[in-house]
Amino acid sequence: MRAVVQRVTEAFVEVEGEEVGRIGLGLLVLLGVGQKDTVEDAHYLARKIVSLRIFQDEAGKMNRSLKEVGGEVLLVSQFTLYADTRKGNRPSFIKAAPPDVGKRLYEAAIEAFLQQGVHVETGIYGAHMRVHLVNDGPVTLLLDSEERLRPR
Repeated sequence: MRAVVQRVTEAFVEVEGEEVGRIGLGLLVLLGVGQKDTVEDAHYLARKIVSLRIFQDEAGKMNRSLKEVGGEVLLVSQFTLYADTRKGNRPSFIKAAPPDVGKRLYEAAIEAFLQQGVHVETGIYGAHMRVHLVNDGPVTLLLDSEERLRPR
């Protein structure tokens, strides 16, 4: 599972001109689900994202987590994070999960964030969306559950 995590002062998503999700201070998370991903990947990323110390403390250092600042998450599905652009000019999405699997794991990620005690807003899975954000910093991180450290 891949995530682009952006620290925001506000973000919202529209579908067909209608706002479907909005947050204030928090994280916009663009989430891509791959063919080999599992529910454990969703839980891992939710725990990792909620624990990231990327919000400023009183000294101006990135030292506080989402929960410490009372932040929210706007979770938006984005299968294009699995684009393969190595051959030709048209991206291939063969490594992205099929839509039914992607939706199931996207919903598992929503639940995983909720289990962490975080307020979650979402886009609409599979819809054409317009995402608006004010990136704070800017701070943008790339996470991939495949690259996590695994017990030996």
